Amino acid sequence: MKTLALSLRYLAARPLAAALNLLLLTLGLASITFVVVVSDQVTRSFQRDLAGIDLVVGAKGSPMQLILAGVFHIDVPPGNIALADVKALAAKPQVAQLIPLSLGDSFGGFRIVGTTPDYIAHYQARLAAGVLWKQSMEAVAGAQVAQAAGLQPGAAFQGSHGLGAGGHTHGDTPYRIVGVLAPCGCVLDRLILTATESVWQVHEKALATDASDRKALEEAREVTMALVRYKSPLAAASFPRYVNNETDMQAAAPAIEITRLLRMLGVGSEVLQGVGAVLLLTAALSVFIALWTAVRERRADLAMLRMLGASPGKVAALVLAEAFWLAAIASVLGLLGGHALAAAVGTVLAAQQSLPLSGWQWVAAEAWIPVAALATAGAAALIPAYSAYRVEVAQLLQTR
Repeated sequence: MKTLALSLRYLAARPLAAALNLLLLTLGLASITFVVVVSDQVTRSFQRDLAGIDLVVGAKGSPMQLILAGVFHIDVPPGNIALADVKALAAKPQVAQLIPLSLGDSFGGFRIVGTTPDYIAHYQARLAAGVLWKQSMEAVAGAQVAQAAGLQPGAAFQGSHGLGAGGHTHGDTPYRIVGVLAPCGCVLDRLILTATESVWQVHEKALATDASDRKALEEAREVTMALVRYKSPLAAASFPRYVNNETDMQAAAPAIEITRLLRMLGVGSEVLQGVGAVLLLTAALSVFIALWTAVRERRADLAMLRMLGASPGKVAALVLAEAFWLAAIASVLGLLGGHALAAAVGTVLAAQQSLPLSGWQWVAAEAWIPVAALATAGAAALIPAYSAYRVEVAQLLQTR
């Protein structure tokens, strides 16, 4: 304990050098912490939202865009597909379940999704208040939407054209909230759900001028995309090829596209980890130089400690303890800094109704971060500690 206390005083005696070393270590550890926390949450979010979805069917375009728009609701869909084609697809023997999704409007930046109750059941979400919709123009708000927009059962609102805020308001067709979902940690938290017929009613009323127009629009009804679950895994070998080659629609396999996406995100995370590793190596070099210089400056102090009965190992431990103090303090600051940065990014994403990201969810892999800090500081202190261990008292006294 005396060694720890004395080493801390030595650090405090050189505040500028200690602060620089602490800053470099903290930045490196914070970068690594941020990557670990964000990567874990993004991966778990993808896995949670993709669970049970074997295929996404939509208009021709980018498969990745189809997945991002249809599953995670963080992109614009490539277009619409005919309702008749979707019904024909649902009747195929390979399909166990097909959930239609109709997009196009929003409220306060939150997307309004026309679908069926199967969409809620798919994510095993439950109601926190109210009931599910029973007719058109009734809606159920996700937990995040209800909190941010203040929507509770009985509240009325008007959707805006487009998937972002600022579009034309459909003032003649207001929605009424009949239920609010409990938080599920899934994509439903940031959506407003309603019957598919509601979406058709809003847009047909805005376009139709007479009965013949309404009939024509009803015959040409469309949905934006469909989420498909197979009856058998064997369908994955032939069904997507059938959709892509034999219909005007496009099939995107979430497993394939998300693997590609995670690979691209992995490049970015590897770059950030590399930056963190470079900072740690720079910090190790800085710690080494600082401790080596400190040992040379304290040779008289070290000789005095030896004369007072301190063993060579005790003197070497004093140098190592300085490095470990830096590592311990930097670990705390680095972990807090990484989580604070993740929280800041999560706040920005929440404002954009994008992927949920919390700064205060701890990951098991973070346990290795203090270990890495201690190992880095310890390695940097080995040579200075050995130099202190080899101090010759008689030679130092003669020099003095």
